[in-house]
Amino acid sequence: MSTETRQSPARTRVLQTAARLFYGEGVHTVGIDRIIAEAGVAKATFYHHFPSKDDLVRAYIVEQSTLQRGLADSVREGSPRQRLHAIFAFMCEFGAGPTFRGCPFVNTAAEYPDPGHPVRAAIAAHRRWNRELYRDLLAADGHPDPERTADVLMLLRDGLVVGFDLDDPATVKRAVEQALARVLSS
Repeated sequence: MSTETRQSPARTRVLQTAARLFYGEGVHTVGIDRIIAEAGVAKATFYHHFPSKDDLVRAYIVEQSTLQRGLADSVREGSPRQRLHAIFAFMCEFGAGPTFRGCPFVNTAAEYPDPGHPVRAAIAAHRRWNRELYRDLLAADGHPDPERTADVLMLLRDGLVVGFDLDDPATVKRAVEQALARVLSS
């Protein structure tokens, strides 16, 4: 069994600690020794599960993607269009909350500029899934151009995760709602 899929309480603690610290402070500012100390694991245990910090960062991204996929899967009520609205409404609600520190994928990508890096590959896989989710919901709703519109929704998604970090949340939420309505009516 690979280290990525092997679950243990120690691995879980390391990932939870890393997620909290990476999201709150940034990936490169948080050292392995701090993660080991705050997770309460031995250095050998850490390296058994994550041979390098990049392996931990990649596992963090995969875990965040799994969580977001689960959230999207939980939105089962209504038509495909209503599901898209619900997904964006959830993003707006979370983005306006006090714990929002930006998008973990965008934040981490900024720290890993090489598109060929394994961390960036994990981010790209998540973004492909996200775009395909939008495209599939648009197609199921009978949208005339689900491919192009999925690209537009990805840009809207990217804009809202940055906007909620930098601008007035109420203004961003209204803009997202208006943009989504316009994109879906075309």
